Amino acid sequence: MRFKDYPAIIRKAWKEYDGSKAVKHIEDISARVSTNHVFKIWLENDDVLIAKLSYFGRYEHFKEDHQIIHALANNLLYPFENVMAKSLMKNNKLFTYHYKDDFLDTWVVFYNPIRVLNKLPKRLDTSDIKTFAVQMAKFHQACFRAKNVLPKSSKTLQSDVADLLQITASERGQYEHRLNIDTIRRQCDLFLTNAQVLNYEAFDQIPVFVDWNIGNFSVNDKMELFSRWDYDWFRVSSRMLDFYFFSRVVSDVGDRTVFTYNHSPMAHERFVLFLQEYHRVYPLTANEVRFLKEAYRFFILNYVIKYGQFFFHRTYATQLQREVYQTHLPSLDGFDVDKLLKALHL
Repeated sequence: MRFKDYPAIIRKAWKEYDGSKAVKHIEDISARVSTNHVFKIWLENDDVLIAKLSYFGRYEHFKEDHQIIHALANNLLYPFENVMAKSLMKNNKLFTYHYKDDFLDTWVVFYNPIRVLNKLPKRLDTSDIKTFAVQMAKFHQACFRAKNVLPKSSKTLQSDVADLLQITASERGQYEHRLNIDTIRRQCDLFLTNAQVLNYEAFDQIPVFVDWNIGNFSVNDKMELFSRWDYDWFRVSSRMLDFYFFSRVVSDVGDRTVFTYNHSPMAHERFVLFLQEYHRVYPLTANEVRFLKEAYRFFILNYVIKYGQFFFHRTYATQLQREVYQTHLPSLDGFDVDKLLKALHL
């Protein structure tokens, strides 16, 4: 098998799952801005399924995340009972396949295809923003109600930051981040200190998906959440990790193919309107709102700096990281959370 022959790995994974049903055709349906791989599979009996192949992070975390995702999909109640894709099971356990050779360490999970309806408009009007806010508040409430019956997660924001600090001390990290190690360490220290000051560990910990760009979910004709896919950034954490992408969805420029990860959408009046409508349904605490800045800092540190080369093609990852160091992190101290607190009467 040649290096990076992902369809061959998918075939091996399927054979281990159920060798009695042959694979007829495999199509790569991955998003082209990412290095992750998603495949649509047709079996000889014309059944169709989806395979997700990943090779970043750790297999144990991949397996753990998908066990939680599968449990969540089966425990969300109406009207969100069919929002999540169901993973395939074998012998009453979630099936994952771990492939490893001298060149490649990767893992696979299978899903039933999920139905898709309408995408949100690229730019929301005022009514759309309010409806989106209500839907996200209700979805967060549904995730909160399901959290006690889900498997436990071993990942924490603190452990992810500790991993990044370890990387900066490694030979690979010293090379990859050689010009910015002091900045990374300083930002990690700021995050850990501020999270402790805000008593982050007392926040409700619920399933969150972080990446809510409009290509990752669909809505019905009433603009109600219909389906959600792409679980690359899934974790169990504070709901506040979702809000940076909420601000991007409701921003005045709307969803774009070419983008940067600046924090300015969180200061826009359209995001204030979103927060007010969300807060009316599922109230926020003052410290949760203050944590928005730290949730953004964590997103930058973990998903853009630490894992950027896995989520984006290298050229784009390099551009995003350069913007982070030159503009986004230096300007973060100027983010005015008091404006948001005042708007919510907190």
